Amino acid sequence: MPYSVLADLVLLLHAAFILFVVFGGLLLWRWPRLIWLHLPAALWGTLIAFFGWYCPLTPLENHWRALAGQQGYDSGFIQHYILSFIYPAGLTRPLQIAMGIGVILITGVVYTLLWRRRRA
Repeated sequence: MPYSVLADLVLLLHAAFILFVVFGGLLLWRWPRLIWLHLPAALWGTLIAFFGWYCPLTPLENHWRALAGQQGYDSGFIQHYILSFIYPAGLTRPLQIAMGIGVILITGVVYTLLWRRRRA
């Protein structure tokens, strides 16, 4: 049971990181110093998408699931609702690259607006 909980915690951390990569730039409106966390996170998320790498959290989660005697994500709230967000069905290389471009575009727009605001 503890391994299952650890796997679920890693999955939640993974989801939070993805949300921070995509939307964390919006937090800069309130806390501009977060740029030092968001910029490397956005870069990492983009590189993973562009090159098809696996985030280190994925093998860690799978390790805990294996120790818990689980195969895949076929039960529980976290698996049902969050897993499809992190690992959508039909994820292809072109879709991964499009997601990376999306991160760049969203981050670029937010950073540009923040830069203009600070200049004004």
